[in-house]
Amino acid sequence: MYVIVRTLMACAMLLLAACATAPRSTDAPAVDPQVQAVEAYRIGVDDSIRVAVWQNPDLNVTVPVRPDGKISVPLVGDVEAGGKTPEEVSADIRTRLEAFVRNPQVTVIVDQLRSHEYLSRVRVTGAVRTPVSVPFRQGMTVLDAVLAAGGTNEFAAADRTSLYRRAGGATQTHAVRLDRILQKGDLQTNYGVQPGDVITVPERAF
Repeated sequence: MYVIVRTLMACAMLLLAACATAPRSTDAPAVDPQVQAVEAYRIGVDDSIRVAVWQNPDLNVTVPVRPDGKISVPLVGDVEAGGKTPEEVSADIRTRLEAFVRNPQVTVIVDQLRSHEYLSRVRVTGAVRTPVSVPFRQGMTVLDAVLAAGGTNEFAAADRTSLYRRAGGATQTHAVRLDRILQKGDLQTNYGVQPGDVITVPERAF
């Protein structure tokens, strides 16, 4: 009995030693660098904007964004608001008010998000089962959007898919290897999408 116990103890010591010397992975799961945080909300046509100037109630106003993308502000006149963040509009108004008000403190708030429904969608077009415009949700990827469109159809040239994104007043184009994503599970180009993105799947040339 004593011999058996000694043998078991020796085996246990060997196992502990092996575990202590075994290599361990310290690498964190890879994070796709293409997945970007959602951008700050950008004001759109028909949004209702509230402008408040601290200690100057006569300058406070709530106005809609006109079709030309501008709003009208007392003393300042027309201010470009469409496509800008509230912080950018606030800074613009503050700079222009400095000619009339000493050290103006300006706050711009989007009172009603009337353009939000249009801006916060992702559209999938081309050789898919059902071209769709789907509401954006945080964490959505190209694959999520394509699956919402029912996947590709039999005419699709999936590996020539493109992701179109407006940024800084220009349209950026990103190549998406959709066939590799669907058939091989290669997620390298399964980019995170943003509100307003358009995904287009072309047809094969016959």
